Amino acid sequence: MSSRRVVIKGLGAAVLGAGAPFVRAQSDLPPMRLFVGLPAGTSTDVAARLVAEKLHNQTGRAIVVENKAGAGQRLAMGELRRMAPNGNTLLLATSGPFSIYPHIYSKLDYDPFKDFTPIAGAAVFDVGISTGPMTGAKTMPELIAWIRAQKGKAAFGSPGNGTLSHFVGIALSLGLNEPLTHVPYKDSNVAVLDVAAGRLPMHITGMSTTIELHKAGRIHIVAVSGERRSPVLPDLPTLKENGINVSGTATIGLFGPAQMPPPLVAGIADSFLKSFQGADIAPRLGIHGILPQPCGTAEFAQSLRDEYARVEVLAKASGYVRADE
Repeated sequence: MSSRRVVIKGLGAAVLGAGAPFVRAQSDLPPMRLFVGLPAGTSTDVAARLVAEKLHNQTGRAIVVENKAGAGQRLAMGELRRMAPNGNTLLLATSGPFSIYPHIYSKLDYDPFKDFTPIAGAAVFDVGISTGPMTGAKTMPELIAWIRAQKGKAAFGSPGNGTLSHFVGIALSLGLNEPLTHVPYKDSNVAVLDVAAGRLPMHITGMSTTIELHKAGRIHIVAVSGERRSPVLPDLPTLKENGINVSGTATIGLFGPAQMPPPLVAGIADSFLKSFQGADIAPRLGIHGILPQPCGTAEFAQSLRDEYARVEVLAKASGYVRADE
């Protein structure tokens, strides 16, 4: 699959290096490649383009954003593993491949804690449950009533197997004690249009792909998965407010190949975190349902391990395990 590339260039002369950024002639610097393993328009892609802009402003270095969608971000991860650990190629990814996939795939061609270098956390986002004309539901109680009326034939879409959206759907099924058929999509934009057209009853995904259609009344986001209401759509209740003991939040973070030198990691993390200090960050991400939550290397690495442990409980309860695709 060809990648979608966006190049952000400038006239500055700083580079991410060991420790703090240092000055060097711009012609000496290769562009930094920032992989995104999801399609354009997704929450992670939105965050990546803002990161690229802010990192360029912080360092003066050209940043190339490359969408390498496929296999639930594993395509981009596979390419990153083959790169030299020199900081010239990084990945902005959700935490699912690191915390969820090890529990649901019988085989993985990577070790989430040995084959990559966690650099810094960037943001978090909830997923929303969207409905359309197939269900006629405009509220979560109406959707629950529709699900129960289907007598085991209800279905939901998600951006793919092993994603947070998929596991929220599993948890919803367990919480309602109603079977729900999972329909994985490679592109959430396609799934949301299927909901609006009445071809799919509901879709669970990050709200960056659903907010505008929700505001236009073509679909209805009936609930969000976070512990608290989303600041971008504060009128929407959480699943817990609807009496369903389900919550889930996805983390977006910056990763590099394995064996990156600690001083290099520290320098990139420093520039990355400084790039999130602008007053415009929260509103620009917030309109897509993304909440900035930057954190340093140690905290980010620990959060991945904590999430790994939490997901293990849900994965065992769901019984969902599949062979590698």
